[in-house]
Amino acid sequence: MRCDDRSHVTLHGTKMNTSNGIMTQSSSSGATQSPGLKTYFKTPEGRYKLQYEKTHPSGLLHYAHGKTVTQVTLAHLKDKPAPSTPTASSSSFSASSGVRSAAARLLGGSNGSRALSFVGGNGSSKNNGGNSRIGSIGTSSTSSSMANPNFDGKGTYLIFNVGDAIFISDLNSQDKDPIKSIHFSNSNPVCHAFDQDSKDGHDLLIGLNSGDVYSVSLRQQLQDVGKKLVGALHYNKDGSVNNRQDMIILILLLFDTTMIPRLSHFLVNSEVRSLKIPSSYERCCSAAARYFSAFLVVASLLMLVAVSLLLDLRCTCIAWVPGGDGAFVVSHSDGNLYVYEKNKDGAGDSSFPVVKDQTQFSVAHARYSKSNPIARWHICQGSINSISFSMDGAYLATVGRDGYLRVFDYSKEQLICGGKSYYGALLCCAWSMDGKYILTGGEDDLVQVWSMEDRKVVAWGEGHGSWVSGVAFDSYWSSPNSNDNGETVMYRFGSVGQDTQLLLWDLEMDEIVVPLRRPAGGSPTYSTGSQSSHWDNVVPLGTLQPAPSMRDVPKISPLVAHRVHTEPLSGLIFTQESVLTACREGHIKVWMRPGVAADTQSTNSENLLATSLKDNKPSLSTKITNSPYKQ
Repeated sequence: MRCDDRSHVTLHGTKMNTSNGIMTQSSSSGATQSPGLKTYFKTPEGRYKLQYEKTHPSGLLHYAHGKTVTQVTLAHLKDKPAPSTPTASSSSFSASSGVRSAAARLLGGSNGSRALSFVGGNGSSKNNGGNSRIGSIGTSSTSSSMANPNFDGKGTYLIFNVGDAIFISDLNSQDKDPIKSIHFSNSNPVCHAFDQDSKDGHDLLIGLNSGDVYSVSLRQQLQDVGKKLVGALHYNKDGSVNNRQDMIILILLLFDTTMIPRLSHFLVNSEVRSLKIPSSYERCCSAAARYFSAFLVVASLLMLVAVSLLLDLRCTCIAWVPGGDGAFVVSHSDGNLYVYEKNKDGAGDSSFPVVKDQTQFSVAHARYSKSNPIARWHICQGSINSISFSMDGAYLATVGRDGYLRVFDYSKEQLICGGKSYYGALLCCAWSMDGKYILTGGEDDLVQVWSMEDRKVVAWGEGHGSWVSGVAFDSYWSSPNSNDNGETVMYRFGSVGQDTQLLLWDLEMDEIVVPLRRPAGGSPTYSTGSQSSHWDNVVPLGTLQPAPSMRDVPKISPLVAHRVHTEPLSGLIFTQESVLTACREGHIKVWMRPGVAADTQSTNSENLLATSLKDNKPSLSTKITNSPYKQ
């Protein structure tokens, strides 16, 4: 991805309590905006106003961000007592820990290389003589098991990752700094997901770039004042299901025990021979130089292979299965997606057969009933960049580095349809609430609208000047139009990109210009109306469509285009009261819908006054009034 050195938002008056990991802000925080950026944007229904911002602590150094991109998850905790959470058994020492330590040593442990490091235990790691050990995550230390007496057990929170930490902010508070931080000393969190309907309290999933996956209770993390995970269940320890350890061990052993000793032995012997036989000194030096050059080439190749294998372990996306009773899926950069059951032990034997054809979709199930993960889906050759379930959990959409959208019937484990981007990789995808349409965005700077009915692209959105990194339907927007059956025929959706812009779109399928069939040797004809009546035939089941021609796909233009950040954007979330935008550097902005900002400000003031008159205890949940916003 393209990333430029840009200015960053600076926070003033920020204090961090290093003893408990909770950040507080001494000065009042408002909607401070970077120079040259407007604090509002206009739509036909009114102005969206920048209400406040969320970000990581100002003391977080830029190099600590590593190569991770900030992702945001919205989490709503219901008003109920915290359930008892199961604890995982203590992790045993891993045989591959020394290999990972050696890999980290070879790849460098200096600033900026943290994206290639690995987790140990519940976010902590101890290095003794270069050997790291995986500690227990089932129990926490005394200092990190103290309860937070100010936590009231309910509220709406933003969970976002920056560098080697997960931060949690109260959405209804105007404080910029997070109320909780969780640190992973030797690995970076890259994806996360929340399930508000979780039955046993473990509602938050966290995936790391080492391939490790944790499930925890968000409520329990907020109640704890420490900076480590508490009560976590650990899956895919050391990236075990990716079947990469043996090859990495072989490469590192070849590098450590073969190449270096041979080089040293040869150079010493060459020097000795040169002393005894002066006439052959130049020959020895020349041979040593050739040998050393060959060694550097081989060593570089081995390093590239090792780094490639390590990067294949990386989690790319994680999601709960809707209605799956604790099931979740994790995608990886090697093109595999694994299905887990939360209540099963993550330390069981989960070996899978080698994928025979990297270009074909295949499913393999675990050989033992106690194994976890229970299945492996090989989706594509190369990284899976994003996954998304339809609202009912019936279908799963994936997009990847190969530029294809794939849609699967999840329960049947069957490929339904899919197709190629116009150019390059696809980076994001999202479903409409009714499951009729899928949005995708990627390196072709286009927002593509896919129809499940027609199993192909029905519209292209042109407006971004760089890669599209996030798409989402606005399910809270009220459509003014509906057909005779009361079905929605107009949709509002948004997209964000590396051009730092937020684009809002209106999609009205009855008015879109749809290409008819293309005559042989001629140009396509066009018509208006429902697209399903114009295609010659529905694409056969399981077919992946090639990239369509530009003139064959209808074009739509954005309703709004607004530059919202100074850094490339990475995420977009719609709520009933606001629109949330996030940049890849960890800054989040909350844009209130028309008619909501004034009511919210007065409500917040009343709540703050009532709180100060009560016990002088800070409230972690400020109620926002329901949005009166209608188009």
